[in-house]
Amino acid sequence: MTAKLISGAEVAAEIREELKTRVKNVVAKGVKPFLAVVLVGEDPASMSYVTSKAKGAAEVGMHEETIRLPAAASEAEVLQVVDRLNKDKNVHGILVQLPLPKQIDEKKILDRILPEKDVDGFHPINVGKLLIGEPDFLPCTPHGVQQLLVRSGNNPEGKHVVICGRSNIVGKPLAAILLQKKRGANATVTICHTGTKDIAKYTLQADILVAAMGVPKAITADMVRPGTVVIDVGVNRIVDPSKEKGFRLVGDVDYDAIKEKASFITPVPGGVGPMTVTMLLVNTVRAAERKAGIQSPE
Repeated sequence: MTAKLISGAEVAAEIREELKTRVKNVVAKGVKPFLAVVLVGEDPASMSYVTSKAKGAAEVGMHEETIRLPAAASEAEVLQVVDRLNKDKNVHGILVQLPLPKQIDEKKILDRILPEKDVDGFHPINVGKLLIGEPDFLPCTPHGVQQLLVRSGNNPEGKHVVICGRSNIVGKPLAAILLQKKRGANATVTICHTGTKDIAKYTLQADILVAAMGVPKAITADMVRPGTVVIDVGVNRIVDPSKEKGFRLVGDVDYDAIKEKASFITPVPGGVGPMTVTMLLVNTVRAAERKAGIQSPE
């Protein structure tokens, strides 16, 4: 058995087509969705992410503006930019690209963004709302994972989902999303982490296995039972002299071996990655719909 591929690029394209209609409806009400991105420094990966966000926004008909600050910018300067964007009534979503330079306290910056403009879903108020099942914005990568599952015919309802990784960006919020008593959720969730003894004991029980550990090929074929749905959130660079850049990207699962056991699997790249940017656009449109008095779809 070879696993069916869950293409994040295809699912993301499907969602963006839906967003185009939603954007038109908002614009008809006199509101144009506006995403403001703050980029500090010139980290290549961050610059690439920001560029993809700008392209995505243009594709669905939104307005996007990137505010670029030098790597030596002070914490006060970044806070000043966030304050200005908070006050701008035309801005519906604010994203500060991480990581930030060492001289800046990331938590202080993220907490400064108004919860109603926090389209990354990282503000403590939004995290709390997610936990009690009343979210304004779902964090982008976990929401993307949920959409990949639902839209590929692997609805997590009633399934045992094992998540390897407990980060605030993926593991914890994904668990909170999937355990809610709602459509596309209602799963039994187990979280494994560095303190878990014998992780394979749990991964072998999974109907759906999500790897979000940040360790190349941490999940091996002997840790996956036949027929499992495998979602690989990891993006890791490993040395590969045969490649022009001297490296290649791999996930947190041993893809080549596991695809022969899993029923469905996401590739790296091209799996979860494209979904993260798309769900950011979804959140920004959702914020604009609220401003326009339009009920957002769930």
